[in-house]
Amino acid sequence: MLSHSSAVFIADSTGLDFLNSISTPVDVPVETLEDGEGLLAWLDKAKLVPTKVLEHFRSHTVPGELDGVAAQARSLREWFRAFVLERKGRPLTGADLKALEPLNRLLAREEDFKAVALSHEDDEGPFILETNRRWRAPESLLLPLGESLARLVCEESFADVKACEGHDCTLIFVDHTRGRHRRWCSMAVCGNRAKQAAHRNRILSKAAGL
Repeated sequence: MLSHSSAVFIADSTGLDFLNSISTPVDVPVETLEDGEGLLAWLDKAKLVPTKVLEHFRSHTVPGELDGVAAQARSLREWFRAFVLERKGRPLTGADLKALEPLNRLLAREEDFKAVALSHEDDEGPFILETNRRWRAPESLLLPLGESLARLVCEESFADVKACEGHDCTLIFVDHTRGRHRRWCSMAVCGNRAKQAAHRNRILSKAAGL
């Protein structure tokens, strides 16, 4: 049975952190996007949607409406997970573009506009031209998710996308370390477990040798 938990952000990529919104940190799958409230909480922690927009949808939607959007988010996540797992560890090529058609269809829903704004919130600094999104319906909450996936595709090398080597761990990350030697979602969790397991194996091997 799935349970709620705090969001995990270890991937060095918001798009992959979205995939990690369901994970198996120990033995039981943890689903962060189980319902509409879970989706709103994740979007807030990921800083993908302004808090005031989330509060608007929280108070201006009918019961079950946001749950339906969360279900769409989960479907998007699992479709893209299959795309990533099939291609991680190698650069993307033109042959992979056709498989991204569902993502492009989502991005085609985008409604944005330009506005002149201050570059800082303290009323100081020059003006900038910023892009804003029109949040017309709850389904628009899917758009920043789609954008995060598109940024992963366009800005990261899939050759650096890895799955954690921890036993039963399902987390995925982009390896930005020098030498690309990262193996674990977290050294404090899966890395530490691997060290403990290796230590136990060494002790058992020595005991067997006696």
